[in-house]
Amino acid sequence: MDKVKSYTANDQDTIAALALLAEQLQNPDNGNGLVFTFYGCDHNGILIDAFLQENFSGKAIIGGSSSGGLMTENGFWDQDTVGLLVLEDKAGEYGVADGVFDDNPEKLAEKVLMQALDSCNCTGQLPELIWLYQTPGHEEAVMRGLRNIVGDHCPIMGGTAADNDVSGQWHLLGPSGALSNGLVIAVMFPSSPIGFAFQGGYEPSGPQGTVTCIGYHSAGESGVVTDGAGRDVLTIDGAPAAEVYNRWSNNAIASKLDGGSILAETTMYPIAINTGDIDGVGQYLLIHPESVSPQGGLRTFRELETGMRIHAMRGDRQQLVARAGRVADHAKRNLELEHKTISGAIMIYCGGCKLAVGDDITEVARTVGLTLGGTPFIGCFTFGEQGYLLDKNVHGNLMISAVVFGK
Repeated sequence: MDKVKSYTANDQDTIAALALLAEQLQNPDNGNGLVFTFYGCDHNGILIDAFLQENFSGKAIIGGSSSGGLMTENGFWDQDTVGLLVLEDKAGEYGVADGVFDDNPEKLAEKVLMQALDSCNCTGQLPELIWLYQTPGHEEAVMRGLRNIVGDHCPIMGGTAADNDVSGQWHLLGPSGALSNGLVIAVMFPSSPIGFAFQGGYEPSGPQGTVTCIGYHSAGESGVVTDGAGRDVLTIDGAPAAEVYNRWSNNAIASKLDGGSILAETTMYPIAINTGDIDGVGQYLLIHPESVSPQGGLRTFRELETGMRIHAMRGDRQQLVARAGRVADHAKRNLELEHKTISGAIMIYCGGCKLAVGDDITEVARTVGLTLGGTPFIGCFTFGEQGYLLDKNVHGNLMISAVVFGK
């Protein structure tokens, strides 16, 4: 890796923000590399794309909107910010491709991954890492499609684009420009090793149960209906799921049992799947309940299956603040096993966790910056997180990830 550098510009007006970025970019390198870009959802993605294409025409570009701001080694930046992390790596190869979701997101993911490999003349090769950004709703199908091609032989990291209030104002940037619906996939063949980590910041609170019924949903054009997997959990241990969850969470959603959004109420009380142990410590894949259905079901941001054992979890504000630094440290230690120092990093911190820590998000950014020793990094706030957990690529919620790049 030749060089990694972050850039930020803060202005409500996209043209003005890009002008500030232009002042910082002195003779930008157009050789091999990758540009990550994140920004508040009110910014104009079309203008940002045109700016990046003009200044980084030789590099792969991936990114999109982030919930309520972003973070770099210089701290937390609010929603008016446009941020870049530029990787210059003449000896590496980086490809990117995108697509608009149709009725078969799994097949689309396969197609876009192959196009990304083709774009950097690495057809048929296994990347060091796949990084993706997508709009909400099809994360499990996308992960299945990617795993159909690479299995779990390389890490798949990334996140789900976000806005400020779950109103659907999220968007992506890829080779086709700004997208309001779809996915962007980058494949990385860096010249230096990478380190990565994917963790949650919550702990079990005690109660657990088995998913016994999932709401019906259509499985594509076939019209086949299934209740074996989905995001609408109707019953846990045979009882209405929302009522069970309410008991588990000490009546956190007592006022919403007739239906409605519960995002704010459930941020500190997710549910989770135990994916296994490391040194006797359970590793949990977190799931964020987002609403109560009229039938008393619990709707979530991740699919569950009948027969799954789920656990009640609880969060602590200070633990969530500190966890991001610990995830960054874990990724850094993985890299140091290769006897390499860090040149830069990309972080993902769940938008739900950001909501939970409130103004302490500034401390989250400061902690990550200190952990990485002032190395350039960029971090975004997402509505879903993808990563490599216990040797398997998965989609979860309320998770934190770090990818660090060696020199």
